[in-house]
Amino acid sequence: MPENPNTDAPSRTLSTVDTAVSVVRALEELDGARVAELVDYLGLSKSTVYNHLATLRKNNLVAKDGDSYHLSLQFLLLGEYVRNQQILYQVGKEEVEALAEKTGEYAHLSTEQHGLRISLLKVRGERAVGSQYQRSKIQRPDNLHASSTGKAILAFLPRSRVEEIVDQHGLPAKTAATITDRDALFDELDQIRERGYACNDEEEIEGLRAVGAPIRDRNGTVLGALSVSGPTSRIKGEQFRDTIPEMVTSTANIIEVNMNMAARSSNDGRFD
Repeated sequence: MPENPNTDAPSRTLSTVDTAVSVVRALEELDGARVAELVDYLGLSKSTVYNHLATLRKNNLVAKDGDSYHLSLQFLLLGEYVRNQQILYQVGKEEVEALAEKTGEYAHLSTEQHGLRISLLKVRGERAVGSQYQRSKIQRPDNLHASSTGKAILAFLPRSRVEEIVDQHGLPAKTAATITDRDALFDELDQIRERGYACNDEEEIEGLRAVGAPIRDRNGTVLGALSVSGPTSRIKGEQFRDTIPEMVTSTANIIEVNMNMAARSSNDGRFD
């Protein structure tokens, strides 16, 4: 009897799919590659790499340019589809855009999946700095413990889940200010729950500060977080202690209310 795919029971995995995923990830990491480069990078035979590339091309997931292979724009369409299915993105987009305009800095909307932070939206205010870094950051999942959005999410997850995440991904240092001690992290998470927002004081990148607030549903389950980030020369003093925390927590609350209203409307619609 086949196992239910909706359960967490162990299932038999397919090595061919694993290999195809490895090829896809290699093309991303190498920013495109020739067959010989993939053979060296993955340690696979030339025929195996070629056959998987041919299958991926047949399914429009890989494009060929001369002798090089690249991920196709199909991934862009798939990514847009996945993001647009997120209620957090649907409801939060306009508010995050307004927050970036109001502060003039970068405003971020993130969620957690597989124990890592996934950026759903990043909006650049007119004074924002670090565009190249921010563009690269949105393309890859990252550890939760070094960012304000990540810590805001961790603070409202069950402790057992946070323990699992730390066990799996560790607490690697991004800067000298990054929290790398488990006990220190849990002390910080206690403070975040008490005040309702998280601070990133050059913990992810030197010279950059951020303030993040959790976004929860009406049952208290954390769905993600939003934040504002900017240079330490501007986000300091009262801005860092009071002004931006108030703006961030207020925006998070508005998103929560709008999500709850959308959920209620959806539920009401089912019973018409």
